[in-house]
Amino acid sequence: MKLVKLGIAVFCLLSIISPAKSQDSQQPIEVIPAVESVSYDGAAYKLSKSISIGYPQELTNEATFLKGYLLKEHGIDGKLSPNTRKGDIVLAIGNPTATDNKEAYQLTVNKKGIRIEAPAAAGIFYGIQTLRQIIGEDNRTVNQLSISDAPAFRVRSFMLDEGRNFKGKAVVKQLMDEMARLKMNTFHWHLTDDQGWRIEIKKYPKLTEIGAFRDSTQIGGFNSTKYDPNPHGGFYTQDDIREIVAYATARHINIIPEIEIPGHASASIAAYPWLGTTGKQIKVSCRFGVHHEVYNVANPKVFDFLDDVIDEMIQLFPGEIFHIGGDEVRYNHWKESEETRKFMEEKGIQTYPELQVWITNLMSEKLKAKGRRMMGWNEITGVQLHDYQQEKVQKQEQKLSEGTIVQIWKGSPELIKATAEQGYDILNSYNRYTYLDYDYNTIPLEKAYTFNPIPTDLPKSLESKILGVGCQMWGEFIPTVKEMNLKVYPRIAAYAEVGWTRPDQKDFKRFTQSLQKLKAIWKKEGIEYYETPQPKK
Repeated sequence: MKLVKLGIAVFCLLSIISPAKSQDSQQPIEVIPAVESVSYDGAAYKLSKSISIGYPQELTNEATFLKGYLLKEHGIDGKLSPNTRKGDIVLAIGNPTATDNKEAYQLTVNKKGIRIEAPAAAGIFYGIQTLRQIIGEDNRTVNQLSISDAPAFRVRSFMLDEGRNFKGKAVVKQLMDEMARLKMNTFHWHLTDDQGWRIEIKKYPKLTEIGAFRDSTQIGGFNSTKYDPNPHGGFYTQDDIREIVAYATARHINIIPEIEIPGHASASIAAYPWLGTTGKQIKVSCRFGVHHEVYNVANPKVFDFLDDVIDEMIQLFPGEIFHIGGDEVRYNHWKESEETRKFMEEKGIQTYPELQVWITNLMSEKLKAKGRRMMGWNEITGVQLHDYQQEKVQKQEQKLSEGTIVQIWKGSPELIKATAEQGYDILNSYNRYTYLDYDYNTIPLEKAYTFNPIPTDLPKSLESKILGVGCQMWGEFIPTVKEMNLKVYPRIAAYAEVGWTRPDQKDFKRFTQSLQKLKAIWKKEGIEYYETPQPKK
């Protein structure tokens, strides 16, 4: 009897001091985006309800996030231990894989604990995001493993269009939380359009007093004559912007602000009619689609206005890149303007596409002088993408400024090669694969997932010109947060993996299996997501 009791005691003691055995420790980890490499040793490490987190002072932000994640998601109380290399979880600045990628990291789990090491804070933050996904939900166990991981592309962007429908701070912050979980590092913020101006500019108060509000809203599609009669509006104060920028920065998300130049400008022209080519008083547009209103390029005051707007905005947005839009410009008002015709003669500009390039280059020089780099949709190169833009151009004299980032959204695939050959960096946002406002019949989840930002026929020597991928949540006809979420989720997870995971490591079956865990998280967070209908048996 004593021997039996002794055996039980020894067994219990061993179970305390030995690494836990996980029932599914041999199963692949379920992480989105998928990691670059992982190896297992077959055991698992169990986190207690109270642990210590060791880290250097420079990683206080990341350690604080880790503490919050562990408490909220797993009920684990993490004690922060700054300036120490010891702890149940250790965060460390180092470069075990000798990489020059600041977003790379190495995550190691063994019987002693968990260690995340990276050359910079961004890599530590992304290692934490992986750790969040691999901790067992019920038993707080983590497979003993070693992960080496780094992104395939430098820019992994999500765009939110609030020019059309204002969403507000809480929605933006929730989107950023999910971007952080998915290791997306760029929030492209479309802040102005024909239907609304969404950012406070103190020198021009009417931009938000008038330009941020409209009387009604078109519903039912671009050809519809039906309108929601309720007024719509909203804007961000400069204090709001500072708050959101700080929120993004803490999550290693860079914000690229966008104001539209020279088209999609009805809201600002409604506020200040002298900005427009016709000079006529108009209302903020209640109708979606491409409008005729364009800035009066022959009026120097217009460029003073744009200069002032940019000056205020760059005080709010510390990032290097500033987006000037440039898409879908209709030339009608310029063609009808004698003032514009004389201006073009004085400048030696032959065509309207060249006029747009001239304006774009002027903005580029202004931004360079302010320490910023310009970005715009691919019409800024002078390419004519639309039937209403067709001009006879024998030879384009105006060439887009060097150093510009071209965001390609439309046109033949050959445009990417042609743009790269001219030396421009490219963010691939090809609408047929990356537009989140398109329905799931047009861009099903698998089509979104299989997108490769590098075209198959692009020469190897030009691949470095592809900065990454952008997915775009345009706001026409999507007035509610629920409607937006159903468009965004789960496709945002597919785009996250497009941007992070090398194409040869992608596996849609594995992705959809891992997605189940994310869906459970979204459900818990109250985030609606689209569920693909299953075929009837």
